[in-house]
Amino acid sequence: MKKVLLATLFIIGAACGVQAQKYAIIDTKYILGKMPEYVDADKKLQQISDQWQKEIDNMQTQLNEMYKNYDAEQYMLSDDLKKKREDELFNKEKELRDLQKRRFGYQGDLFTEREKLVKPIQDKVYNAVQKMAVAHGYDFVLDKSEGITIIFADPKLDRSNDILIELGVKD
Repeated sequence: MKKVLLATLFIIGAACGVQAQKYAIIDTKYILGKMPEYVDADKKLQQISDQWQKEIDNMQTQLNEMYKNYDAEQYMLSDDLKKKREDELFNKEKELRDLQKRRFGYQGDLFTEREKLVKPIQDKVYNAVQKMAVAHGYDFVLDKSEGITIIFADPKLDRSNDILIELGVKD
């Protein structure tokens, strides 16, 4: 009960303290959309993505044709030939899934290309936000483009260590 009361008092105190903070709101989606290098990088990523998707679609078409042929011929095939064709179908499906994962999966080729093309531009925006925040004395800069996200917070406002002390956690 004592911990709940202490946590409640801490939250109320933090909320009162936040009201006195100086903050700004930005829209990174709008900012990036106005930057020619970002627009170019985004177009290039879309072209690459379209090319890879076409490659996957072609492979899917081949697989569908293989299934269609197998369905039409399976009754005339010997058990060994059936097994061989089924293995070919299985391998082609696996190849297709692997290609999809390699191109569009987590940390796949598209992710890598995005990191290469877009991250430097995003870093440029972040550095500009940080410079503006320090110059104007903002404690917080919030991004409204994808819900509210804190882009910059004055490190002196970070009370994480105070919470760790309150919880009895040692560094």
